[in-house]
Amino acid sequence: MTTKISTFRAFRSRNYCLYFGGQSVSLIGTWMQRTGVSWVIYTMTHSAFMLGITVFATQFPSFLLSLYGGIISDRYDRYKIMLVTQIAAMIQAVLLAVLMLTNHYAVWSILTLSIILGIINAFDMPARQPLVHEIIHDKDDLPNALALNSSMVNLARVIGPAMSGIILERLGAGICFSLNALSFVAVITSLLLMKLPPAAQHPAQKKITTELKDGFVYIKNTPIIGMTLLMLSCMSLFVLPYNTLLPVFAKVIFKGDATTFGYINSFIGVGALGGAFFLASLKPGTDLKIVLLVNTLIFGVCLMLFSHTSFFPLAMLFATVSGFGMMSQTTIGNTIVQIHAAPLMRGRVMSFFALAFFGMLPLGSLLVGAISQRIGAPNTLLCQGGIAIIICILFSNFLRGDKINKKKMEKVNDQEELILKNI
Repeated sequence: MTTKISTFRAFRSRNYCLYFGGQSVSLIGTWMQRTGVSWVIYTMTHSAFMLGITVFATQFPSFLLSLYGGIISDRYDRYKIMLVTQIAAMIQAVLLAVLMLTNHYAVWSILTLSIILGIINAFDMPARQPLVHEIIHDKDDLPNALALNSSMVNLARVIGPAMSGIILERLGAGICFSLNALSFVAVITSLLLMKLPPAAQHPAQKKITTELKDGFVYIKNTPIIGMTLLMLSCMSLFVLPYNTLLPVFAKVIFKGDATTFGYINSFIGVGALGGAFFLASLKPGTDLKIVLLVNTLIFGVCLMLFSHTSFFPLAMLFATVSGFGMMSQTTIGNTIVQIHAAPLMRGRVMSFFALAFFGMLPLGSLLVGAISQRIGAPNTLLCQGGIAIIICILFSNFLRGDKINKKKMEKVNDQEELILKNI
């Protein structure tokens, strides 16, 4: 009983329950659309490079605009920002569904709508992540809430691709994308049902460039945030874009179809879901950086094993364990950043988090797509697993250096307060 209460303690907040329920439904639709878009593009072009272009089109706008999105998040009501972005994302999903249902789609039109979604996400993510901090009454429950968020994302990753694969084969991409559009009703309704106190607004007092500089200076002088973001950037550029190549494995390596592609994503999601519940069950005070180190090693080794395994059941075992290790990258990184970020800087810090994650992923997807055209998808994935292990070695001192005495920690906190006063 104690374990159950500990694992799900964030649900004591009514607003978080609403948030969790609405997001859970919406994210299943999001994964259905993400899986469907990749499959449609690959079946139209038969090009791994075009898969990279597709991911690039969705995520590169976040690279360009997420820092501005962070400033907007710090200045205005994050709840209202998220309401607007979710409505905009629903409209994008409706347009994509209409194109597919009327058979008026082409590669360029899908990529254009992907770019629009990327622009929306550039403003959604810096507002959505800090909003979790605001809807949790007991701030001690924040790490648990963020871990449960990951379980929500990864449960959607299990259900969404599997549903998408079946629906793509039997009903077509138009129905798949229509269901995603319908799923936004849940998240918008949940937001409207929330009862939040009036948001404290911070009208523009400085130029945008000055505020961006302030955010960068704050991160630079807060090592635990800066190093976490640097490691996430490296993983996002070189390792996390491995999923760009999954349609190739489904169609070429395993001789399958859209359903096979959905199953691969779902097995990865099962592992990630298990990892999320593992993190949610950790005792308060657990050294998260050590967990990140071990899980990143697991991720790298299992990617290498998956890359050259042609026996589908064994490959799915490696995919599941790699999903367990993979989810720590964003979840633990997000938790560390949010816990240590000052409230006035949280939106900007999360925009740098989005830059590290969404900004590097599209560049990495282009790189992975181009390299796989030359050396093949299995060898590319093998290299990515090896790079994950190298990153662990390079950041091992940081990840194992959390045993700081109290005086040193107090000194770090004093430095952060001084930085904020000077900004």
